[in-house]
Amino acid sequence: MSAENVGRLVLLDSKGGPAVRPGGPWPSSSLLEIGGRTVVVDCGLGVTRALTDAGVSLQALDLIFITHLHSDHVLELGSLIHTAWTAGLAMPVSVFGPPGTRDHWRHFCQAMAFDIEIRIDDEGRPDVRDLVTVKEFGEGSVLDQRDLTVRALRVDHPPVTDCFALRFEHGGKSVVFSADTAFFPPLAGFASGADILVHEAMLEEGVERLIARTGNGARLREHLFASHSLAEEAGRIASEARVGRLVLNHLIPADDPAIGEDDWIDAVRKTWSGDLTIARDGLVVPLSGEHAASGEETA
Repeated sequence: MSAENVGRLVLLDSKGGPAVRPGGPWPSSSLLEIGGRTVVVDCGLGVTRALTDAGVSLQALDLIFITHLHSDHVLELGSLIHTAWTAGLAMPVSVFGPPGTRDHWRHFCQAMAFDIEIRIDDEGRPDVRDLVTVKEFGEGSVLDQRDLTVRALRVDHPPVTDCFALRFEHGGKSVVFSADTAFFPPLAGFASGADILVHEAMLEEGVERLIARTGNGARLREHLFASHSLAEEAGRIASEARVGRLVLNHLIPADDPAIGEDDWIDAVRKTWSGDLTIARDGLVVPLSGEHAASGEETA
């Protein structure tokens, strides 16, 4: 069976945190094509551009999942849907997110009411507000539809309480997204046996330089270490879960010129010896486990 038939994971954007800098990566979002479904996981700034760069027709937008409401995961949710609508979207879109997602979409539509209503009248478009269904979820089963199942696990991302890892399963394939989280041992059980674990990662050596560039000093440092996982901690989860491949994503820092891919590999190899991918914007990971034509880098 070809990788195309099995599906693919595209790391649309790979950076942790909302700030963007010249020439650097964009806040993390992912595309999962599985079981004939087009699934977007998180909608940070740049997700619309990244989807089109990945060759996805915005008219095919199907399922959107938001892990939590930090801006680098939800800022472009409304803009993505609206842009897809102007590109000809006419089929229903289901958005799944934590409590507050429905209000986020409603307020976006209120802010864009003039544009939406004039395009309906002037261009004969369907009402985008009627195309979108928002379903808020907590822990447990999120979706069971057309042999695609999705489950959620609340992770540890203070001060955000509604932040959820997601597990997607179809046709014997399973992909788990950690969401943003500090080291959280129950995640290993949730990800047990998954083909791919996409886990956030931070390098301690780059944190001080990141703080110096961003500001906020001690407060930002405290947040980062309380709310995020070091690369070696992501490796511990992958090892305990015995996953097929570990993908490090939502990299902190992702745009430090003093840090290269080898630094991430050296850190995670302390705890993980299996197949490994270090994210970069646009990288493709086939669900078949084969190498991608776009040049997937593994270690």
